[in-house]
Amino acid sequence: MDRAELAARNRAIASFHHRVTLRQHIRRWLLTLISRLPVAPPPAPARPDSILLIRPDHVGDVLFTVPAIRALSRALPGAEITALVGPWSAGVLAPFLTPPPGEAGRLARILTLPFPGFARGRQFQRTAISPYVLAWQSAQRLRKLGAAAAVVMRPDHWWGALAAYLAGIPVRVGYDLPDVRPFLTEQRPFAAQTHSVRRNLDLVARWTGHIPDDEAPLAFPVLDEDRAYIESYLAAQGCCDASAPLVVIHPGAGSAYKTWLPARWAAVADALSERMGARIVLTGMAREAYTVRAIARAMTAPQKPIIAVDDTTLGQLAALCARADLVLGPDSGPLHLAVSVGTPTVHLYGPADPIIYGPWGESARHSVLQSTLACVACGVLDWSGDDLAYHPCIHEIGVAQVLAAAGSVLM
Repeated sequence: MDRAELAARNRAIASFHHRVTLRQHIRRWLLTLISRLPVAPPPAPARPDSILLIRPDHVGDVLFTVPAIRALSRALPGAEITALVGPWSAGVLAPFLTPPPGEAGRLARILTLPFPGFARGRQFQRTAISPYVLAWQSAQRLRKLGAAAAVVMRPDHWWGALAAYLAGIPVRVGYDLPDVRPFLTEQRPFAAQTHSVRRNLDLVARWTGHIPDDEAPLAFPVLDEDRAYIESYLAAQGCCDASAPLVVIHPGAGSAYKTWLPARWAAVADALSERMGARIVLTGMAREAYTVRAIARAMTAPQKPIIAVDDTTLGQLAALCARADLVLGPDSGPLHLAVSVGTPTVHLYGPADPIIYGPWGESARHSVLQSTLACVACGVLDWSGDDLAYHPCIHEIGVAQVLAAAGSVLM
């Protein structure tokens, strides 16, 4: 099968993946029915300055809400802003509970719950009605907040919109999409080819007004204690020469179709070590330990890499990225974390679209690499049941391309 045939095949299957299924049609009908019940939940007693932000996603997507949170905090300095997120991403927003003096972006509280469909690596025993039961139960908890407004920050998150509706929150803002529309009091037009940060900013514009892109940086505060921990950690690994470049490679991602081959990361690491004298740090979560160690075994450079797997908090990982001269990896939360602390990055993209999920920062400091395969950015992150060989998009990116990109952002 040649490239054109492969791309045509994958486009056709991607279109099938994105179709509205019978189950989704039934759910859409049910959600509309719920919204039209003759006895709607009465509005909860509300504080006029209390706003609930709902974002069920993982690290990168939750990071993309930070500019909107900062904008809200500046526009409404006395507001009580609550974030409702998954326990897997609460650490992203934890620094904003007590930001440094003068820093915008203060949150009053962070609430967590295991949003249906978002828990990676976990299998829950559930029935068809369990998401609705959880929405009702969660709504009773949310009602106690007395929020005057809720913002559903994931465009298609019907569950969050339903929970806000059942909680009786008077103002419910989200995108004008079929599954969430029945529960919203204010719908925003949805632009598909718009960066996620821009989408989040647009959702809070009723309070902030329009915020230009260049006035909404992605910035994560690095704490002094986390910087101190990383300096001690690196020194213990024999890495304390500030004159040698420090390069972090984070090879993992939330989908196997977004990850590059370990042998290629090893080749990149060897080249950077030998040409620049760089000290390599390989990072990852516990589930990524096998991949990280495979890269380390495949490396041939005399200086062995530092393996930092599941031994840093999110704040400490941010400090490590801030200490680094360069961070490389596939599209993932840690790569966006590196962007948010101002470190140059090289991002490898496969099925995800960098127009929506690319680095939010100065383009000269953050390089995006993609295959030229015509079906790239299909938006399908799980091709269950299909041979991985049919989806070579990220694997078409070559070692030489990554090294050239690394050189360009370090100039």
